[in-house]
Amino acid sequence: MTSDLPSHSSAVEEKLERQHRSHSANSWTRPVSLSIPGVRTRRLRILVPNAGPFNQLRVSRMRRKRGPIMVAMACLAVFLTVVIVSKGMGRSDWRDGNGSDDEPSTLVFKRADLQQIWKWEVASGHYPSTQPVPQQIGLTEALLNPAAPPIQGSFKPARYRSRQPGPDVVTQNRGVGPKRVYLDLQVHPPNVAYPPRPVPGSVADLDHIMTHCNFSTGKYVRDCLEMLRLGGGLDNGNRLRRDESSDWRYIFMEHTDNTTTTTTEPPEEAEEEHVYQRPIIYRQDAQRPGMVDPNEGLVKKKLKAWEPEISLPKPRTHRPAATLPSPCDPENPRVFHMFWTGPFTDKPYLALMSFLYTQNTGMHLDEWPADATVCRPQFWLWINPGPAASVPNPTAVRDMFEQLKMSPWASPFLHPRFKDVIQFKLWNTTEQLDGISEIKDEWRTLEGSLFNSGGHIVNVKKKPASTSALSNSSSGNVTTSTAAAAVDDDDLESRTGSKSSSSYDRLSVILSDMARFVLCHRFGGIYLDADTLLLRDWEELWGWTGAFAYRWSHHEKYNTAVLRMNKGSALGTFLFRTALKNGLDFHPMTVSRYTADAHVEGLLLRLPDALFDAAWLNTEQHQRERPPQPFFTEFSDFFETPVQNSAAPHALGFNGFFRGSYSYHFHNFWWKPFDSSRNFPDLGPRFAAGEEAARSVLRREKQKERKRVSLLAKAKLAPSTSSAGVDSTAAAAGITSASASAFVEEEEVPEVEVDKIDLDWSTVIKRTFEAYIRGERPNMYGEWLKW
Repeated sequence: MTSDLPSHSSAVEEKLERQHRSHSANSWTRPVSLSIPGVRTRRLRILVPNAGPFNQLRVSRMRRKRGPIMVAMACLAVFLTVVIVSKGMGRSDWRDGNGSDDEPSTLVFKRADLQQIWKWEVASGHYPSTQPVPQQIGLTEALLNPAAPPIQGSFKPARYRSRQPGPDVVTQNRGVGPKRVYLDLQVHPPNVAYPPRPVPGSVADLDHIMTHCNFSTGKYVRDCLEMLRLGGGLDNGNRLRRDESSDWRYIFMEHTDNTTTTTTEPPEEAEEEHVYQRPIIYRQDAQRPGMVDPNEGLVKKKLKAWEPEISLPKPRTHRPAATLPSPCDPENPRVFHMFWTGPFTDKPYLALMSFLYTQNTGMHLDEWPADATVCRPQFWLWINPGPAASVPNPTAVRDMFEQLKMSPWASPFLHPRFKDVIQFKLWNTTEQLDGISEIKDEWRTLEGSLFNSGGHIVNVKKKPASTSALSNSSSGNVTTSTAAAAVDDDDLESRTGSKSSSSYDRLSVILSDMARFVLCHRFGGIYLDADTLLLRDWEELWGWTGAFAYRWSHHEKYNTAVLRMNKGSALGTFLFRTALKNGLDFHPMTVSRYTADAHVEGLLLRLPDALFDAAWLNTEQHQRERPPQPFFTEFSDFFETPVQNSAAPHALGFNGFFRGSYSYHFHNFWWKPFDSSRNFPDLGPRFAAGEEAARSVLRREKQKERKRVSLLAKAKLAPSTSSAGVDSTAAAAGITSASASAFVEEEEVPEVEVDKIDLDWSTVIKRTFEAYIRGERPNMYGEWLKW
């Protein structure tokens, strides 16, 4: 129960309270007395904020000023609304899904030029996809696509279209090409030991593959490889699936008798979704009052002017394979390109071996028939003769072939049997860049910063004319004591190939990033990184006439370790002009920005990595609950297979290695031999001279190493596990290579080392390819090599 009577403990306290009340209306603070622990006769007086003035202000003054304050708040709300809406209009929604906003734009092409690029590529048959054109391109009429099948189309009636000002955006890609008939590829008894060769002229439907293999939609690499096996007929009569598998048919033939040659306007009553999008609402151009900005929604690269109007040749005429006068299309050459710098080692050797083992080169025939129904593929290996920044000398071509003849890893491919399918070509950076019409007059302005990777520029001085770097090694993985080998490996500009993880030839890698686009744009074809092995025939991939690369693991970015582009295409013109304005940067991540900023990603299809790099997701902690076969947690597992999985390589062999994938990318590891116990080309008596040369180098190197260790032991010094540690310790003990080599004849070294108990995957793959060349087994399609 409360009382209104005062309850003060003393007259002083009552006096202070009355004084406080008399001043509370005007004072911003008020006193509060608190007891002091241990002092019963004294209290602590402090000042605290007083709410009295605020109450008075709220009650008395707000009544008089409420109206003006409300008006001010309303005006502020209207102002903020206008600002937010104007920012939204200025930003536009064209850029939805275009990556992070913290990366500056790379775009230098206007919308009209991007439209011309799309129209040229589609009209030339370089877009065999049924996917729509991005609405950001702003097309106002449907594109007629001669490489896509006719689909019963329908359109939204005009009365249902948007009434907003501006033209309607059309995203339709209207197919007017041949009808597609999908194949059920199976072998039939009794010929079930090997899979059939792909049907000449067949095409892989990469749209269908995306449906089954796209990581972004939750598809597993394991399931993708099964679809690729079944649809490609690689199950060799061992098909265990008993349900309907028609949905897994991704290879088709084009039937030209159903080609649509004329088009008519569809009836107005028909409807179709996703054809007409929202209209283009152009902003007023601030620099030209009364005019609209046709590039609204496109973000131009800062400090760069728009490119002049693009000039393109007449579109190519798309011709299905059945209508060609010969199996090979001159506009679509079947050439694999590869770039190599440094000593010729077992890495390009095995890439070439995989080409012979898997592709339809006709090695099982006495000679290639004049009336062949399939186009014979070729492999062009481009040799950079010295350090990446050097200039080849006038005799570089002759020197290159002389060194190839001396290399045990390269000389087998100079055999006349392979001259029509394997060619060695000299790489000359100046000559190649001058061969690109889009940049030949301007690239020299960037010569000092030519080595640009992801915006990180390596400034190098031009090297003098150099001889071939192939002379640095006789065996490949082991370096001989030549003058070139004496160059300091710590000198980045002098490296010729990657001899270890600590001496990575970064400049050659950057140069190869550019070289792949140069080669594909100049000559057409498919570029492969040198750490790539082919695993099956690529016939149906050649049939897809569009450009493609593949995905960078789980990122929605490109990896161009496999790159397909058409010769002299509008896409190539776009990429080189854009790269020129961005420092000639061809790193895959940067190329991803080029295409995303310009909305042309559809013209360079980003395929799932299951097709070319099936282990990548597993090595980055993805899909480990359902991995493919084999299961690699690291890329080094290919060369050093973990013990718990080491039974698989020998037991399953080549057929158990990512069956269904078109290739395997082992991601560098240039310094690790494929076969540690037989690190030489084991190709039989026909190539015995090269094999003996490689073995001789290995013996000498092993003898030197054993003698070095022996001398260290005698000096009572513990040998280091690393070669650098051994060298430094030996130097401290006064032991040199010369003193060690003086004793090489004293100790016999066995010809070859004993095999490991469990063979690694890399060893099994190498020995499988070599057995085919020796004539001990057929290739993967049951064809025996004829000499």
